[in-house]
Amino acid sequence: MPNPTAAMLVIGDEILSGRTRDANMHYLAQELTKHGIRLSEVRIVPDNHDAIVGAVQALSAGYDTVFTSGGIGPTHDDITAEAVADAFAVPIGIRDDARAILQAHYDRQGSTLNEARLRMARIPEGASLIDNPVSAAPGFTLHNVHVMAGVPTVFQTMVASVLPTLTGGAPMLSQSLRIARGEGDIAGPLGKLATAHPEVEIGSYPFIKDGVYGANIVVRSPDGAAIDAVIHELAALFPEAQ
Repeated sequence: MPNPTAAMLVIGDEILSGRTRDANMHYLAQELTKHGIRLSEVRIVPDNHDAIVGAVQALSAGYDTVFTSGGIGPTHDDITAEAVADAFAVPIGIRDDARAILQAHYDRQGSTLNEARLRMARIPEGASLIDNPVSAAPGFTLHNVHVMAGVPTVFQTMVASVLPTLTGGAPMLSQSLRIARGEGDIAGPLGKLATAHPEVEIGSYPFIKDGVYGANIVVRSPDGAAIDAVIHELAALFPEAQ
């Protein structure tokens, strides 16, 4: 059976403007690979209700699991929770268990659970909460969509909470060889090798170092023996490979 698939939806004007560099996609991709889940698509949308609704609906229908990042904080532009609720046509409101988590957190801090902070207790009907041991405000899961904070430290702890609940597949393994030739020189034999071995993925990633053109050839598969076989063939094709 093929490994389960996942998609990620990154939400935020600050990502699209270049003001903030997204770190969550890289982290999620690594964790899903270890869990045997293929991250197949990543979309970035602005803080726009209709854009979020459309992306959630499309990704939820297209993949086994969806992770969202951003837009669940206390400010006016944090609109992800409402958009996800609308994507599945369910009501949303302040939920008692989420309110209790926030109340306990702000009581410990000696702060007030004001109207703005209470926005983080809005949970769509039927969703389950995702634990947030960093800053308390929970994420939530609705159907196959996991709604998480954009702050990397919080996002990472939420991923750690969700992953054990998901059915994974065989972890993706990889090996690589470095070839000091331009891609134009190696493309022909590399293409034939890829055609001969559909059981593995072969990727070519060019580099330039000290004026030398080359490529890192990465072979991926859940089957370690298949990777070894292709690496041996690569080494025979390109004896200078490292």
